Amino acid sequence: MDTENNKPNYEKLEIWQEAMDLTKEVYKITQKFPSEEKFGLVDQIRRAIVSVALNIAEGQGRGTKPEFRRFLQMALGSLNETSTLLTLSSELSIVSQETITPLRDRSLTLMKRIQKLITKLQ
Repeated sequence: MDTENNKPNYEKLEIWQEAMDLTKEVYKITQKFPSEEKFGLVDQIRRAIVSVALNIAEGQGRGTKPEFRRFLQMALGSLNETSTLLTLSSELSIVSQETITPLRDRSLTLMKRIQKLITKLQ
């Protein structure tokens, strides 16, 4: 806890920790993508997944419930973007469906937890 503001530190938030873990997994998988996708899908997927943890951290640091909610909503958007890009990667036969299914499942779980926090902050 931040004793000065009586607000949780973003690094102690489970959703931030989960977002960081998911980001590391996405990075591992995208390392296996073909080199011609380095500046295409790989770059886009990585920017989208990194944005999740960044938005959680920035939103928590804003210090108000409305701002935190707004950044959590952006984190949700980034998770949806990541999931869509992983699906596209599978449909383009860049990565197997079996590889992305666990990531999509984890993304869905994280989305639900973020949505629950958004509701709680209202």
